[in-house]
Amino acid sequence: MTQELIDLKNSILEGRYADALAIVDELEGMSKQAILRNIQAYLRILLIHLIKNQVEQRLTGSWANSIRNSIREIKKLNIKDNKTSYYINLNEWENLIEEEVIEDAIADASEEVMNGAYNQFQLAEMVDRNQLIQTALKFLVLTYSYSPKRMSEKFLDGIFCHSERNEVERRIPIFRYGWRCNTWLLLRWA
Repeated sequence: MTQELIDLKNSILEGRYADALAIVDELEGMSKQAILRNIQAYLRILLIHLIKNQVEQRLTGSWANSIRNSIREIKKLNIKDNKTSYYINLNEWENLIEEEVIEDAIADASEEVMNGAYNQFQLAEMVDRNQLIQTALKFLVLTYSYSPKRMSEKFLDGIFCHSERNEVERRIPIFRYGWRCNTWLLLRWA
């Protein structure tokens, strides 16, 4: 990027404005690609922990924190500087997950699920991809509706068994500490 900035400065000083604009376009493209790579990295972390949760049927505090942090960071990275548009629109997540992220997440999760008991191919057979994607999408939807602070407040509501809470609350199925009951990550809706 340093060379591009030098070229941009020289183009402006020499009055080559078309060249300068081409360099600006190139820099914008590089910036967008870097942001998209960061979003994909946090999306992969989210999927890894959802895979571990799905296969092991439990959720540790560390995993919950990683899920929460991933969603918060995706929210921060995804919104453009104008604060009204996004790098990845709501209807683009499913394709991004299926085409670019899920296989890497499964490969990475294979080293962690059950202490590495399954290779990535065995784990790929075990994972319910549709459920995984739908759960991830439910979390990603939050990034379009709430500020990072409000999203954190929603996660702070905690994790409870289905039978402990009323039916009005929004539930995202997730397992906690190997309990035998259906367990949900509950989110308060303001």
